[in-house]
Amino acid sequence: MSRIVVSGYYGSKNAGDEAMLAAMIEVLSELDPKLHITVISADPEDTRQRHGVEAIPWLSVGAIWSAVRKADLLISGGGSLLQNVTSGRSLYYYLSVILLARLAGTPVMLYAQGIGPVCGRFARWLMTAISRRVARITVRDYGSLEELRSLNITQPPSEVTADPVLAIHPVDRGIGRAILTKYKAAGAKPVVGISVREWRGWSGYKKAIAAAAGEIAREFEARVIFLPMQYPEDVETARKIAAQAGEPMIVLDEEYTTSELLSIVGNLDLLISIRLHGLIFAGVMGVPMVGISYDPKIDRFLDSIDEKPAADLKTATVENIMAAVREKWAKRKNEAEQREGRLAELRRLAARNAELALELIEKM
Repeated sequence: MSRIVVSGYYGSKNAGDEAMLAAMIEVLSELDPKLHITVISADPEDTRQRHGVEAIPWLSVGAIWSAVRKADLLISGGGSLLQNVTSGRSLYYYLSVILLARLAGTPVMLYAQGIGPVCGRFARWLMTAISRRVARITVRDYGSLEELRSLNITQPPSEVTADPVLAIHPVDRGIGRAILTKYKAAGAKPVVGISVREWRGWSGYKKAIAAAAGEIAREFEARVIFLPMQYPEDVETARKIAAQAGEPMIVLDEEYTTSELLSIVGNLDLLISIRLHGLIFAGVMGVPMVGISYDPKIDRFLDSIDEKPAADLKTATVENIMAAVREKWAKRKNEAEQREGRLAELRRLAARNAELALELIEKM
């Protein structure tokens, strides 16, 4: 029985990260049903119940050391772990887990990572020094590959794949339909979803999204729902924005599983999202999307499917958001086939991450 330890931002009720873990477990287990997976988690009990795997506390050095010593491979990823823009400390934490595994003699794979930005001379030096000691690197986009090159990380060779969530199987839409019915958001009218997040206390983008939400409700005679990808933080932000919209809005105010969120998204006619994994969920479920960027990872994902964000959080206005929505609304049916072809290739690349991980174990 092969043993893998997974290090990432798990157990913190972030829907995107939990979806990544679910997708990784799903694909790895399909390839090797006997695989034993242990996850380093901020909430081990939640991770055990949610994903059915062993989990250990993320701050227990002893538990992590014991797990990596017994493991055949440490997976670091997926997600934007190796950057220090959203958090100055997290980069050092994830690098320290990698270093711990290497000290234990356990090989490490950077798995579909979104790399950078890494700022500061010491942080960049440490990132380079430790990353050169891993056995394999896959990144989820070409922007991350460029970041590795800027850090002079040329060994081991890096391969561009895709975000792990893109390998997850689409789910039945019935669960989401039932949730929307509960909130009186199902029926003949179109349903437009909006996924938001708090960012540095800024208010301008919130006003722009609120005005756009109201205009969408009027122009398309649509029900507009806000869905939380990070619970409960996104609920509070959504309520603030919905209160400014000038039209009735629906805020989904419960915590949902990955399958439930995918199913809800599958019932939408369009999704507007600041959250990366809101956009990826739309891709998995074949739903037209409009992205608003706050981080290079948004731009990189949209570029991978030949799209661009409507704006970023600094430049978002009701005018540029609505221009993107109107364009997408007019083309939403005609673009479906073209989008599906590109996403099918990304699904293949996302699954390749797991294939490379197990191949690495076989070679060791």
